[in-house]
Order: sequence, then structure tokens, then C-alpha cells
Amino acid sequence: MGILYSIIIGGIAGFLASRFMGSSNSMLTNIILGIVGGFVGNFIADKLGNDRSNDNIIVKLLIAVAGAALLIFVGRFF
Repeated sequence: MGILYSIIIGGIAGFLASRFMGSSNSMLTNIILGIVGGFVGNFIADKLGNDRSNDNIIVKLLIAVAGAALLIFVGRFF
């Protein structure tokens, strides 16, 4: 269930980040960006001292969207 949950949250996060950043990526790219963005966002949140043990789905989604938006921003330079 964890992988399916990550794909669903990742797809939503990638879609929201691509709309927020004005990027026109495919749905598969959005899912990949969302999943990787979730890992990046969680890593950054962990380094900033956020204890994610009791985060709800909205906080997890926002962290994934922020990570995916960061990846889109960095990807524009390459």
C-alpha cells in the first residue's frame, strides 16, 4: 500500500507543482517529479528540523509539492 500511496501523492504533487511553476510536462513526468520531489522535500524538511512522524496528508502533499517545484526550478537551468 505504501508504494501505491506514494504514486498517488506523487502524481498529485507533480501535477500541482507543474501548474504552479507553469511547466507543461507529461503525466508520467509529473508523477516522477512528484515522487522524487517528495523525497527531496522530506530531506529538506528533515534538515530544517521538522519531525514528520505525525504529519497529516495535507502536510505531506505540501512538502512533496515544494520538492517537486524545486526540481522543476532547478531543471529549467539544464
